[in-house]
Amino acid sequence: MMLGNPVPHCLRLGPISTLTERVMTDLVRQEVATAAHTIVVKVGTRVLTGAGGLLNGERIAALTEELHQLISTGRNIVLVTSGAVGAGLGQLGLPKRPGNLAQLQAVAAVGQSHLMEAYDRGLRAHGRHAAQVLLTARDLDDRTAYLNVRNTIRALFEFGAVPIINENDTVSVDELMTTFGDNDKLAAMVTNLIRAPLLVLLSDVDGLYNGDPRELGTKRIPIVSKLDESIFSLVRDSLTGLSKGGMASKLNAARIATTAGENVIIANGRVPGNLAKIVAGEDVGTLFLAQGQMLRSFKRWVGFTVQPRGVLVLDAGAREAVEKKGRSLLAIGVASASGSFKKGDVVSLQDASGDEFARGLSNYAVEDVLKIKGLKTEQIAGVLGRCPYHEVIHRDNMALTREA
Repeated sequence: MMLGNPVPHCLRLGPISTLTERVMTDLVRQEVATAAHTIVVKVGTRVLTGAGGLLNGERIAALTEELHQLISTGRNIVLVTSGAVGAGLGQLGLPKRPGNLAQLQAVAAVGQSHLMEAYDRGLRAHGRHAAQVLLTARDLDDRTAYLNVRNTIRALFEFGAVPIINENDTVSVDELMTTFGDNDKLAAMVTNLIRAPLLVLLSDVDGLYNGDPRELGTKRIPIVSKLDESIFSLVRDSLTGLSKGGMASKLNAARIATTAGENVIIANGRVPGNLAKIVAGEDVGTLFLAQGQMLRSFKRWVGFTVQPRGVLVLDAGAREAVEKKGRSLLAIGVASASGSFKKGDVVSLQDASGDEFARGLSNYAVEDVLKIKGLKTEQIAGVLGRCPYHEVIHRDNMALTREA
């Protein structure tokens, strides 16, 4: 049985004693671990590579052994991996990462086959098989392709194979940074795709800290019950606003997964045995608790996978109706529209400051929205000559992208 939000209410009530807090944290971790029948594990380049950015075969062998141990407990495991460029550098004997996009994609192409061979060799030592799944954002944008990917992963589980997912770098067009943005976000999308109760992001840090990890007195935060701006501020430079390392992207991935109702742990992938400790409910890394109820698959796709084709800016009243009261979006609440979206495309819902809080399928193309924005429903037919829909976006075709 999957738990939508395994968070005891007492954890949210305010200050409690240190001992009680520790006990409650342990109970929550154990409940999360017990519910995690399917786990998405994302491993970063820094975990897989050694000095000079080259692939470290010993680490891959250790990782595949840990994955084998998890599967042996009866769990389904998906691995989202980085490291193709690092593997390619080693294979080609290059001293550094190329700056040219075509060369970089060529290095990734060489490295991807070597990376998969290393994973397959490690898994075969335990009687298991690696299954390569290369994705682009376009694969998950299309609803039919999205469902096909999900069905393929489920079939691989049935065969006892380990789906190993990476972005298809050889066809990406933005310096290996397509609309996925990074493999942390890809891992969160895969988590939502297969409705995995737990996403584990393995990096070279022990978790989220309450300050600069390099400074004395800074402590790891064991559990985060609400991923709000105060948490994001921990990884931003107070002067420049720039993120420190890759933690900001991991927090963004955690927001995607937790908003859809799943749990996330950020932990150190260089420490042997951490995955086993996580599934045992031990205090490893930082646990980000699921927010609210689990979203159904269609709303996960709308809210966190499809790239919006346009933007609707809502007035304050419309935002409150959509975000707080669960209402559909009416034309009267739309202040402006932009983009090139058609009927049925996903659009981003934002407030006047550009803060996105929801996404949904538009019932109208952008040119029609521009004509009817700010109008009452009964006025639409007089402007368009018809009123095919009372709502610009129906509530059933909308998903909040952050906790209200």
